[in-house]
Amino acid sequence: MQKNMHLSRFLSALLIMFSLVSLAFDAQATPFIPSNGKQVLEQLPSRTDPAQRAFAELRKRLAANPNNPAVAGELAQAYINAARNDGDPRYLGYAQAVLKPWWSLPNPPISVLVLRATILQSTHQFPEALLDLNNVLKQDRDNAQAWLTRATILQVQGQFAQAKASCMHLYPLAPELVTLTCLHNVDSLNGDTANSYATLATAYKKYEKNADSDAGTKIWVTTLLAEMAARQGDAKVAEAWYQSALTLASPDSYLLGSYADFLLDQQRPAEVVKLLKEKTRVDALLLRYALALQAQKSPLAAGQIVLLDQRFEAAMLRGDTVHQREQARYELHLKNHPAIALKLAQLNWAIQKETADLRILLEAAAAHDPPAAAPALAWLKQNKLQDLTLKPVLARLGANS
Repeated sequence: MQKNMHLSRFLSALLIMFSLVSLAFDAQATPFIPSNGKQVLEQLPSRTDPAQRAFAELRKRLAANPNNPAVAGELAQAYINAARNDGDPRYLGYAQAVLKPWWSLPNPPISVLVLRATILQSTHQFPEALLDLNNVLKQDRDNAQAWLTRATILQVQGQFAQAKASCMHLYPLAPELVTLTCLHNVDSLNGDTANSYATLATAYKKYEKNADSDAGTKIWVTTLLAEMAARQGDAKVAEAWYQSALTLASPDSYLLGSYADFLLDQQRPAEVVKLLKEKTRVDALLLRYALALQAQKSPLAAGQIVLLDQRFEAAMLRGDTVHQREQARYELHLKNHPAIALKLAQLNWAIQKETADLRILLEAAAAHDPPAAAPALAWLKQNKLQDLTLKPVLARLGANS
């Protein structure tokens, strides 16, 4: 019983990070020259901030025992959580630096293998992350965190049968809602959206009444339920789930991006502007902010597009390919460069196959080269994805929805 209690709390703290990996971690990377010495470049976190105090305490403990993988892992995990919550990729670098003594070892401690896999998946190095996770599971078949992370990566790659098999391993290891969410999220993308939504919604309502329920798990599940409802074309229900998620705790970058996309589809750009105006430090959210300004025909859109120009140029100079989906949307919808958008979308599709990846590939193909959509359309048919948000682009391509 005690083991299950600790596992429940541990998994709950990690759910958002592990299950919602599609939104890239972004931050402004282009060097900026201030116009004068008084200009504020960035508001640094206050030392009185609880998270910063926790980091300081963990750093102090690690300094006293630098070769302790347990302490290093605790600090690395805290940094990873901060990266997920704040959308700041620098925390991923801090996490990797903390793990430096073990990072290049072929067989580091299991806890380090899991953390290394988490960082690798966050930078879309999926094959390398899966190798680490498979190594973990050869040594510890009951490692719930490894099974959940493995399921997430396989889902992102569109390997639904393997993802579901990984979810099944969670049954004796994780809280019931975690297992059900893992399973039904996969099924909702693989031909069973309505039943998956109904079953998961019922399970969540039971969990919500549980005294041990936590905000992290609630945000994860309610965001997924909102996305399922949106794919079924039920905007009213999707809105209700998004509002529920937003009121549970401070929203992370994934929830903000998902809700912004929903609002853009609903032709509600003014709400996107209000939602993201103070969140543009994250590139993926800046993109949605710029799209909303463009939809409003705002004169502010041009400045945000220039800023995106700088950020994507810096990413390309670094050889960073993590943000190709966002860059494809930027090239297609903000720069009107459909040929470039299609190339980026095709490169992105080779790595990950979520609904957003499918949509931008179809949109770019429809705008530039309709026959180029054929592989994605075949994948759509094979996997029986049910997503009514694709109807407009499928109609443009002359494909059945």
